[in-house]
Amino acid sequence: MHDIRAIRENPAQFDAALARRGLAPLSSEILSLDEERRAAIHQAETAQAEQNAASKLVGAAKAKGDEAEFERLRALVAVKKTQVATMQAKAGQLDADLRDKLLWVPNTPLDDVPDGADEAGNVEIHRWGTPRAFDFKPVEHYQLPAVQGGMDFAMAAKLSGARFVVLKGAVARLHRALAQFMLDLHVNDHGLTEAITPVLVLPETMLGTGQLPKFAEDSYATTNGWWMIPTAEVTLTNFIAGEVWDEAALPARMTAHTNCFRSEAGSAGKDTAGMLRQHQFEKVEMVTLCRPEDAIAEHERMVKCAEDVLEKLGLPYRRIVLCTGDMGFGAQKTYDLEVWLPGQDTYREISSVSTCGQFQARRMNGRYKPAAGGKPEFVATLNGSGLAVGRCLIAVLENGQQADGSVRLPEVLAPYLGGKTLLTAEGQLSN
Repeated sequence: MHDIRAIRENPAQFDAALARRGLAPLSSEILSLDEERRAAIHQAETAQAEQNAASKLVGAAKAKGDEAEFERLRALVAVKKTQVATMQAKAGQLDADLRDKLLWVPNTPLDDVPDGADEAGNVEIHRWGTPRAFDFKPVEHYQLPAVQGGMDFAMAAKLSGARFVVLKGAVARLHRALAQFMLDLHVNDHGLTEAITPVLVLPETMLGTGQLPKFAEDSYATTNGWWMIPTAEVTLTNFIAGEVWDEAALPARMTAHTNCFRSEAGSAGKDTAGMLRQHQFEKVEMVTLCRPEDAIAEHERMVKCAEDVLEKLGLPYRRIVLCTGDMGFGAQKTYDLEVWLPGQDTYREISSVSTCGQFQARRMNGRYKPAAGGKPEFVATLNGSGLAVGRCLIAVLENGQQADGSVRLPEVLAPYLGGKTLLTAEGQLSN
């Protein structure tokens, strides 16, 4: 959420930042509402002061026996009391209206984010690894003989409908191994603190990170008011909601492996084959809470953590910086990592790492107390996939496929697979 004081001080800059996102100016509408709200607060405070002053005089008039003055003052107190209640109610409603207006306004991009209307404006800034040259035509993950018995879309459709999958046997174990490998790497090498969090959260938790109110249709709600998380960003970031931490607790670098749920609203017809785009999937998420002045460095550190996963798995990838028209609602700047999928002959997103500045913290009132003293300040928040487990499984399968239908697996996964490094064409783990 935006700081109303910053909009008051520089409305033109605010509108210019929104224009970079392709939005019309909003400062005039927001500041008009703010001015009306502040006027109502002032009127309420003035009426309250007049009521208090008249109340003090009521007793004096009574003591003097001035019945006329007593009745006049008592009537004045009643009038002022009504005015105070009316103005406070108006101010409260205007305050709610202003907050609601601001909750729908996306974050403003950092200066170095490239301008662009959509994904065509994204800029590639780094590549790692060389896509393998196959001496046969590579196929997509779900077409591999090695996964035919372990990736069951028909069973999932019977249980839940489209965009679900049942993993079985060696494929399920490989999926679990990938998640465990990611967690161990983040905890042991990258210094992140592991957490296990709920996947059902309250509406205010979703509001804090920006999923609500604007993107309600993208997530699932239960009949009793809980929401199913689309990512552990929601839970991990909200650790600081409504709290004031000591500066010494920052940066807080966390990771969690959870099931995630997305309705995939607006994606009808996209990636319907295979398990690239699912309603339920698993992800290892990274979240950092830090001082605002440390956020840029933390962003670079976090994306390197995600890249380290891909490099240790030997998966070619590229890093792109998203343009203003393709960034997420709460982001100031986003790096996407796209992994090479030979079955599709293209790079596909496997991680998105964003710095959000104080945008989310202001929504959830998450602050820290500076060690040097002074008023509490809002923290900066960052989040990123480290990685999407299902998409990582796809990349491992497609990049490791062999002509005989088997899959050669990354050596770093061997400790999680009983020392096995091959998924045979029959779907068994082997050396």
